[in-house]
Amino acid sequence: MRLTRRSTLVLCGGAAAVAGLGFGSASASALADEIERFTGGATVATGLVSLTAPEIAENGNTVPIRIAAPGASAVAVFAEGNPLLRVATFRFGALNPAGVASTRIRLAKTQNVIAIAEMADGTFRQASTFVKVTVGGCGG
Repeated sequence: MRLTRRSTLVLCGGAAAVAGLGFGSASASALADEIERFTGGATVATGLVSLTAPEIAENGNTVPIRIAAPGASAVAVFAEGNPLLRVATFRFGALNPAGVASTRIRLAKTQNVIAIAEMADGTFRQASTFVKVTVGGCGG
C-alpha cells in the first residue's frame, strides 16, 4: 500500500475519532474516582448543601461560586469537564463555623459543577449546578 498525504490524514482522523469516543467514559470514571478519593467510598446524599453559580458564565476564566454547608468540616468542588477535576477544597473550623465559602474558578467548557461536603458526623452531602460557558476558560 502506498502511503499518500490523503491516506495519512484519513488514518489520523480515524485514530482521533476512536480516541475521542473513549475519552468521555474515561472522564466520567475519572470523576467518580476523584469523588471516591474524597469520600473514601462512602454514600453521598443530597441536601443540606447549596452551591450557587451563574447559569451562564460569559468568561470561563473567572466563574464566581458560593458554597453554603452548615455543619460541614470540609467541602470539595469538582468540575467534570476540566483537565483537573477537583478545583477547590475548603476546610472549616472554629474560624468559619458557618461553613460558607466563595471563590472564583476556571471552567474549560459548559459543564456541571459539583460540591461535596463532609459533614461533622462523617456523612457526605452534595449539590450540583450546570454552568454554560460562552467564552473559553482552561485552554480555550
